[in-house]
Amino acid sequence: MGGVAGAHVGPGANLPVLRGHNAALVLDLLRTAGAGGISRLELAERTGLTPQAVSKITARLRTEGLAVEAGRRASTGGKPRTVLRLVPSAAYAVGLHLDRDELTAVLVDLAGAVVAARTVPFDLGAGAAEVVETAVVQVGRVVGEGVGVREAAGGGGLLGVGVAMPGPLDHRTGVLQRVTGFPAWDGYPLRDALAERLGLPVVLDKDTNAAALGLALRGPGDSFAYLHLGTGLGAGLVLGGALHRGVRTGAGEFGHQVIQLDGPLCDCGNRGCIEALCLAAVARGDRAEAARVLGAGAANLVELLDIDRVLLGGRTIAAHEECFVRGVGAAVAERGRGAVIPVRGAEGAYPVAEGAAQLVLAPVFGRGRGAELG
Repeated sequence: MGGVAGAHVGPGANLPVLRGHNAALVLDLLRTAGAGGISRLELAERTGLTPQAVSKITARLRTEGLAVEAGRRASTGGKPRTVLRLVPSAAYAVGLHLDRDELTAVLVDLAGAVVAARTVPFDLGAGAAEVVETAVVQVGRVVGEGVGVREAAGGGGLLGVGVAMPGPLDHRTGVLQRVTGFPAWDGYPLRDALAERLGLPVVLDKDTNAAALGLALRGPGDSFAYLHLGTGLGAGLVLGGALHRGVRTGAGEFGHQVIQLDGPLCDCGNRGCIEALCLAAVARGDRAEAARVLGAGAANLVELLDIDRVLLGGRTIAAHEECFVRGVGAAVAERGRGAVIPVRGAEGAYPVAEGAAQLVLAPVFGRGRGAELG
């Protein structure tokens, strides 16, 4: 398989130490500890591993360039403890958000920080060959934009490319199904087509799943729904700290719950879907009504799944976040049965694209397994 011509992508990262479960546990603690680092004794206490096992793992991580010593910290007794920290520049991943009318690409380091980003007009209905070509070009360009940062930081390799887009699709096989509004994609093996062109591992998942995964990695390990309103409406579900995709990647088809029998026709073929009602309200400039409709669906999720919080994202919400947070929050509170369920905007400038990169990075830390590499 060939790499991206002229894109300065460089070789894929070869990190054999990441294959071990215990190494992933240690790396995840290094990731969450941040620049302040963590001592070997703390690693042993939090993982349940012996100090000897931790010493062997951290020695390998240092040899691989994934961890370095970060000074010493005073202890409650005995000599000061040496602390270790993750090396964010040891490896990178690209995240692609293929929306219906625009493409966003980000280059993300091992710690999840965005090194480079770009957004360009895009047509998901342009046909497979053109979509694949556009995606390949934009991967090359975002990697090229991050070359200076990578070289200054030590120049780690690329672990792969995560791709997030509207569904339905099968995240295990990387095959698209009848994408709402774009039925011509049905059965197309997008993951494998991109992997062949890029010469890199590729992971494919729904846009809302990717965003929810990225948000879960920053959160407290609770249960929440991420509701995404842009050119369409969908949800990503995290239950007990774990991304819930469903057996057929069908969980979170939030926009196609029918809440008005004999309502307006939706692109999915049904009538009265929350997506159709919400988008119609947005189109006529009635943001309060759009927020009310979205809130009705959010309240349904809260009652059905007993989730802890609701996060809102997508271009439409980002443009009028206060209005949607207030409207959705009011609807959820009205049906909350005494429970206080926070509703707020999702963090991150590019939640879907950053989450797409985490489809590749999260398994390195033993998190977010389930999507398959092609």
